[in-house]
Amino acid sequence: MKDYLKFYIDGEWVDPVQPRTLDIEDPATEEMFARISIGSKADVDRAVAAAKAAFPAFAATSVDYRAGLLEKIAAAYQKRLPEIAEAISAEMGAPMWLANAAQAPAGLGHYAAMANIVRNFKFEELQGSTLIRKEAIGVCGFITPWNWPANQIACKVAPAIAAGCTMVLKPSEIAPLDAMILAEIMHEAGVPKGVFNLVNGDGPGVGQALSSHPDVDMMSFTGSTRAGVLVAQASAPTVKRVAQELGGKSANIVLPDADLKKAVGGGVMQMMLNTGQSCNAPSRMFVPRGLQDQAKAIAKAAAEAVKVQMPREAERGAIGPISNANQWHKVQSLIQQGIDEGATLVAGGPGRPEGLNRGYFARPTVFADVTNDMTIAREEIFGPVLAILPYDTEEEA
Repeated sequence: MKDYLKFYIDGEWVDPVQPRTLDIEDPATEEMFARISIGSKADVDRAVAAAKAAFPAFAATSVDYRAGLLEKIAAAYQKRLPEIAEAISAEMGAPMWLANAAQAPAGLGHYAAMANIVRNFKFEELQGSTLIRKEAIGVCGFITPWNWPANQIACKVAPAIAAGCTMVLKPSEIAPLDAMILAEIMHEAGVPKGVFNLVNGDGPGVGQALSSHPDVDMMSFTGSTRAGVLVAQASAPTVKRVAQELGGKSANIVLPDADLKKAVGGGVMQMMLNTGQSCNAPSRMFVPRGLQDQAKAIAKAAAEAVKVQMPREAERGAIGPISNANQWHKVQSLIQQGIDEGATLVAGGPGRPEGLNRGYFARPTVFADVTNDMTIAREEIFGPVLAILPYDTEEEA
């Protein structure tokens, strides 16, 4: 059991104001392997104060300085890639092949790309006799999810640094360890004190305090609709800006003249990536009604070819566990709802795959003959579950 009990505030690792801990579970083994501290309003107050104090000087820095800082962050991040991949695999169950190929490098890409983007960004532009100047908004509060943790953190942190903002990050308490490594990277890269602050915690304790804080100028949240509503409500009294990405139910429309085997088979594999835990996973597949039987056969073969394996031993293309117990139970419940509401179960179904008796593993599942009134057509399942819906015309699709 490794302890990560400090927060990164004002350029230092500090103890929480009120000591309280949370054990971090490996979803592949259901064993606790790390421990973090859970923050409180007092920790948020301290972090926001540091960010507020650092903002005037950081906002006044040059574009070249901030671009160089992003390049230093990318270089330090590059050196820690294997460690970040290991942390992500352990905390949220990504197979090591995926953690090394995509989960960890996705974060790196944002810091490196943003260094180039900010150098060419027009912070000032003359429109007629009016000068439009784009300025750093101030202190930003970031709440990030567990499914692509390093990527989703970088999507917020990299542009904030580029713009000259300071920030307080609350990573998911389910997947916090890669964020702790990032704080070390920020320190090594020489990010000025107070620009980047990290407080671990849950939604009620830290998320609420951050969203409602009068000195936070903007909140950026990625996660569930339920939590997004709470962030928006808590942010409203102080009229701070709020940016949210609350997942989706992405459509994959297979047209009549498509290569059916390639489109359906590839669509199944794309949807199953990261165990279906991607907000852009094409989880609704629309297929011409006359091609349904062929599509079912192709989808069945593709789903049954997906291997479900322990993350450390997984072959390339295999999927790992659902990230946590609550999510596993939600996925199981929605699979059962699909059956109960009359969808055709083509592959998979409830329960764990054969040979995996512990860990939050789910069977790669495909439903066909799904209609838009069914729960599985409307709810984001966030697991390895595909819904195939028939259509008659392209306009209808």
